[in-house]
Amino acid sequence: MTTADRLLNLLSLLQTGREWSGSTLADRLHISARTVRRDVDRLREMGYCIRATMGPEGGYRLAAGQALPPILFDDDQAVAVAIALRAATSLGAGIEDAAVRALNTIRQVMPSPLRHRLDAIEFTTIGRAGDGPSVTAPLDVLRALTQRISDRQTLYFDYVPRAGSDAAQAPASRRAEPHHLTQSRSRWYLVAWDLDRQDWRIFSADRIRPSSKPGLRFAHRTAPGGDFAAFVSARFKGSDGPEWPCVGTVLIQLPAEKVLPFVGDGQVTAVDAESCLLKMGSWSWHALAAVFGQFNAPMNVVEPQELRESFNALAQRYTQAAHAERNSKPE
Repeated sequence: MTTADRLLNLLSLLQTGREWSGSTLADRLHISARTVRRDVDRLREMGYCIRATMGPEGGYRLAAGQALPPILFDDDQAVAVAIALRAATSLGAGIEDAAVRALNTIRQVMPSPLRHRLDAIEFTTIGRAGDGPSVTAPLDVLRALTQRISDRQTLYFDYVPRAGSDAAQAPASRRAEPHHLTQSRSRWYLVAWDLDRQDWRIFSADRIRPSSKPGLRFAHRTAPGGDFAAFVSARFKGSDGPEWPCVGTVLIQLPAEKVLPFVGDGQVTAVDAESCLLKMGSWSWHALAAVFGQFNAPMNVVEPQELRESFNALAQRYTQAAHAERNSKPE
């Protein structure tokens, strides 16, 4: 390793917050204890506050300093910082401007290669960050996707079967022009132009296994409808536009403030202190009627007729279920 690589690795170990003995650091870095001591002194000269304790239980620990020293990030750390700070804009905690300023501050003190890596990381968040069960996309995959998007290079990859599907099914070989990354409900998605199908596709990033095969340069394509995030959101809703394919309104006998926390992207309009109008959407009329049914309160359908018919169909189905033989269990 070069001196710079060695210092970066040493700093990465010290940043874990634990205390390291000199012999352990020497073993982890494959250097001598004397070199460890010299490298610790170099980091101190750069402004890092590294405290040392003597004795059998002693070692080195990185402490908080009084000034910001030069920041050393490896590739994974740079990607993690960029993702975390960019995602902070969707938390709704009033830290959006501070997160942007923090990212710019860190960017200014990064070496040029890492600065370019950080600049390549662009994505949009649909809904609230961290909302829903997390499906982890490997960091090296996100790093590869952001770089191909930034460089506008064709992506060759294997697309592994969805979890829970036939284990014997082989990964599908795909080639696409990657355009945009989107994070929704703690899942990552790649919007890309599929070269074999000649159409836009949305790929789950956790199922992508990028190839190292160099890709050809491609020209940027305009997002469907002019907005990649809106395109992904519409597909999740089973629609070609920004609205759900099925939208209805009911008058519900509950105060607006008790309904509002549970409606997602629905609209609540107070009628009086004890009732409100609730407008919501879903991918089917039966599904929408079931969503309205989550509120344990009297309600009247305002519009449309399709929603009224779905309420009637579900009522009949629930009535049949309630009067079914209690002991009629499957073998």
